[in-house]
Amino acid sequence: MIISSIGQGFLWSILGLGIFMTFRILNFPDMTTEGSLPLGGAVCVTAIVHGISPILATVLGILAGMCAGLVTGLLYTKGKIPVLLAGILVMSALNSVMLFVMQTPNLSLLNQPKILDSLKVLQLPTNFDTVVLGIIVLALLLAVLYYFFQTDLGQAYIATGDNESMARSMGIQTDWMKIMGLVLSNGVIALSGALIAQNDGYADVSKGTGVIVIGLASIIIGEVLYGEVTFFERLIAIVIGSVIYQLLILLVIKLGFDTTYLKIFSAIILSICLLIPQLKSALNLKTGLEKEEL
Repeated sequence: MIISSIGQGFLWSILGLGIFMTFRILNFPDMTTEGSLPLGGAVCVTAIVHGISPILATVLGILAGMCAGLVTGLLYTKGKIPVLLAGILVMSALNSVMLFVMQTPNLSLLNQPKILDSLKVLQLPTNFDTVVLGIIVLALLLAVLYYFFQTDLGQAYIATGDNESMARSMGIQTDWMKIMGLVLSNGVIALSGALIAQNDGYADVSKGTGVIVIGLASIIIGEVLYGEVTFFERLIAIVIGSVIYQLLILLVIKLGFDTTYLKIFSAIILSICLLIPQLKSALNLKTGLEKEEL
């Protein structure tokens, strides 16, 4: 169970990395997440069922997520719709898109090929294939993200999130940076959805409900544990935070709680993580005042 949770943590950490690109860098919440993750899974699974190779099907899932991000970006920047509302609109529309793609609320991969099948030659113990797949995909994704954010384009993207007015005065087209960010982040999120669907063996239109909490938990847990770190270390911290989150969920299950109510436990875990920095500040302030009195 622990190995399975670690593998799940790796796959879900990809979601956290996608959310990080908008939530932390651009400083706004993107609700498209709850539509693009299951969309990636739906497109990927449907493609596999229709005879397309799992790798190509995963790429199609990524492209579908990028299209969802593009629509949100255009509604936000060109349509002047608030980003939160734009994300909700696209998220709602994607439910119908997934039903159109799959022609059913859920679709199974029973007796169908999956990316995980390519690891069978390694003859790994049970659940280790998910861990290995997660490590391979994360290594590639982290390398690409790190390289991208070192480029001029990546730095312009970061500058847009840091100070949009200053970035605009430097000639950076901030609207296009936001669109690019939404496209890339939702592509990464859809990649997570495609891999999770293959690991679970099915795609479901309701798979995205509450996933933004899981992604945020990965980010917040990593930040609470590591504090001030370099950019690359922060990306690694998100992966570790995701694994810890999945292990905490496993602990909740092992304690005998009803799995029907996992969503509320997820919200509680995230709330506690968000409160920890405030509690630390309050404790440090109290300790400082006591020292002054002495």
